[in-house]
Parts: sequence; structure tokens; C-alpha cells
Amino acid sequence: MFESVKTLLAEHEELQEQLADPELHSNPARSKKVNRRYAELSRIAAAYHQWQQLTDDLAAATEMAAEDESFAAEVPGLQAELDVIEERLRRLLIPRDENDGRDVIMEIKMGEGGAESALFAADLLRMYLHYAESKKWKTEILEQTQSDLGGYKDVQLAIKGNSTDPAEGVWAHLKYEGGVHRVQRVPATESQGRIHTSAAGVLVFPEVDEPEEVEISPNDLKIDVYRSSGPGGQSVNTTDSAVRITHLPTGIVVAMQNEKSQLQNREAGMRVLRARVLARQQEEIDAEASLVRKSQIRTMDRSERIRTYNFPENRIADHRTGYKAYNLDAVMNGALEPVIQSCIEADEEARLALLGSSEE
Repeated sequence: MFESVKTLLAEHEELQEQLADPELHSNPARSKKVNRRYAELSRIAAAYHQWQQLTDDLAAATEMAAEDESFAAEVPGLQAELDVIEERLRRLLIPRDENDGRDVIMEIKMGEGGAESALFAADLLRMYLHYAESKKWKTEILEQTQSDLGGYKDVQLAIKGNSTDPAEGVWAHLKYEGGVHRVQRVPATESQGRIHTSAAGVLVFPEVDEPEEVEISPNDLKIDVYRSSGPGGQSVNTTDSAVRITHLPTGIVVAMQNEKSQLQNREAGMRVLRARVLARQQEEIDAEASLVRKSQIRTMDRSERIRTYNFPENRIADHRTGYKAYNLDAVMNGALEPVIQSCIEADEEARLALLGSSEE
């Protein structure tokens, strides 16, 4: 059992040697990649050694049980421990998304529901900011277009993690958030107390570690500059500081006006553009990979309704996993971990099932 671990343990030792080489750390992108893989394999190595130790302990206790009752009493407990670590090791051996350790760029956009949708987009932003704070992640608002009532028509947020372990990565947790988020509540503008349904869209992209990682030729870019404007179209800046970048090969368009400097807006725009180009490339790979295609938890369909936030019932429901809880007030204040864990676990179950069928 677990014969494949030996290959991974050999890779783990090889990476350990690489990390001791000072030359590796002169290449930040390569160093980051090696550190992430080493952290991932360290979990597997620790679980495997624990599994080996428990296997040996159980064999010894079983052998001695015939002569000493005290050993016989230990057998059930050791077997239970072994079952737990065996399941954990099985899950650790599921092929991991290579982007799990990356930071993310998230975009929250108003959808159906007009002003109420924009207000809900602001609520979602607050929820993610609080969740990031609970994980001790850093956040930065790259771009925002506010609505007249204080919500957001569109807001782009960068979230940076604090661990080299891919299992603790920002993308590993937030990649499941992409899709349509539906809200049911009485809008602030509703005078007769009727419950309305509206929606906001969330897009999540893994962020590029180093600019060189995604090749974008200057000749493939069309860059326009213009004067930034605020809610209602009023002027925010009297200079041409806003930047619109079009990536001609893909048609991806990024517009930035959050900063007063054209250079800063251009840098932020390129940051988002690289993330979107990387996501496009990954989608093309994923479309051909059965392991990703058959996962029902995270799809490439950004129009999919993934979750409902029902305020009158204080209920949160994830339509992909069947998760439901009546603590929406806590979730909106950042207590999102149980919802996300339900997605991670469901995705693992789907991948395990797929691995099992491929081995038959």
C-alpha cells in the first residue's frame, strides 16, 4: 500500500538539497516554487512516517496479544489511529492543483438587482476582507467603481497569503468562490418590506508570482489613457491617469483608475492582466484534464449560481456541496471557513472517486 510515496519521498530529499543551495534563492520565482512543493511533500512524508510507525506498532501489539492481555487492549486503539492516518494519507496523495499556493486577484461585480446588487457586492467584499483578516492574509483594493448608494458596481481585490504550504494557500481556499452569489432580503430601498432576490458575480484568478512567468509582448497590447471618473460620472482627476489595457490575442480588457498616477494604474492593470492570461491558459489545460473536468465543485462556468444568502432566515446554502447553516450573520462577518471546507472536502471526494475508478 502507498507504494507511490517512495518516489515522493525521494523528491522530498532532492528538494531539501536544493533549498540548501544559496544559488536557488537568487531566483525568487524558482525558490517560491521549490518551497511550495517541499512544504506539500513534507506533509506527505510526515503522514507516511506516522502510518509506518502505527503499522509496526499494531503488528507488534497483535503478535504479543496472545501472551499478554495488556497488548490485546491496545489493538483497537492502534487500529483506530491507523485508520485515521491512512485516510489522511490517501487524501494527501490526491494530485493537487499546482496553483493552490498562489495568491489571488478577486473581482466582485454587481449583477441582477440594480442598486441592491451593488450593495450586496459591498457586503461580499466586507465578508472576504474579514475572512482574509482571520487568516492573517494581506489585502489590497486595486480598483473600485462605487454606486450612488454606497455599494460597488465593480471592485478588484488582491489577497496575499503567508504560507509556503499549498494546502494553506489563498487560491487553495478561494478558488471555489467564483460564480454567481444570490441574495434574498428586504432591500434598504423597499418601503413595503418585500423580500427581493438579486445577485452579484465573483471572479477569482491565481496571481502570477513573477512578471516573467506569463509572457506578454508589448506588441500584443493596446493601451488607452483617459480621465478617471467617479459615481454618476463626475470627474475625479483632471489628468489622463486612468488606463485601459487590451490584450489583443485574447481580447481581455483591464481598466484601472484607482490611483492618481498613470504609471501606478498601468502597473496594477498589468498585474490583473497577467492573472487573467494565466487563468485563460489554465482553463485550456483544465478543459483537457479529466481530473479537473470531472470535479463538480469548481467549474469554469462563471455564470453558475453557487450560493444563496437568505437574510430573513439567517441561512447560508452552497448549491454544489449541499452545505447549509443558519449563521449567515457570522458568515457575513468573515466566518466563511466551514463553507469553504465543505467545498474542499467535496472536491477531494470527487477526485478520490475518480482516482479509484482509474485504478480499477
